[in-house]
Amino acid sequence: MTKHKRTIPNRSFRVADQIQRDVAGLIRELKDPRIGMLTINAVEVTPDYAHAKVLFSLLVGDPAQCEAALNEAAGWLRNGLFKRLSIHTVPTLHFQFDRTTERAAELTALIREANASRAKDE
Repeated sequence: MTKHKRTIPNRSFRVADQIQRDVAGLIRELKDPRIGMLTINAVEVTPDYAHAKVLFSLLVGDPAQCEAALNEAAGWLRNGLFKRLSIHTVPTLHFQFDRTTERAAELTALIREANASRAKDE
């Protein structure tokens, strides 16, 4: 019984990882100009595999427009996953812009600024 409990999360991580790779490949096939240069940062799958939150960051483009375009294409992308994944339930995809990278850059700039002003004061 203990072994079974351990394999469920591992399977969930494997499925999420495979979805991340496959969705990244499928997005390259989309022709929507609103979808800029993006990176799929993470995929979080619900325990029942009904839904998957796909977190992405953007190198080029408008985050809100890109998120809207990806969510509009979610059905097509899910259909592409049906053909690639060998699991019973392919989750409904929900795309969300991930501000983690953006926040990290902002914090780095603030730290740099604080250090520079402290150096001037000393």
